[in-house]
Amino acid sequence: MRISKLRLGIAAIVGAVAFTGIGAGAAYAFQPHMLTARGDLTSAQGELQQAIPDKAGHRVNAERLIQQAINEVNAGIQAGAQ
Repeated sequence: MRISKLRLGIAAIVGAVAFTGIGAGAAYAFQPHMLTARGDLTSAQGELQQAIPDKAGHRVNAERLIQQAINEVNAGIQAGAQ
């Protein structure tokens, strides 16, 4: 199943908003592992979005948990920047 252009566009917008809302650019250089983790989570999120939808609710739950993890990583990056 291919990802639609609409879903890809929405994901790009959400990612851009999340990335720009993190804080000062200097904070990024000091947290390479957090940034790598966020990138890996974002990649996993994209893979799940491309998966066949019918997984007895597990795919949807995994997407929700990954978004929660991304939010926590973003909060950690913000906390580390202060």
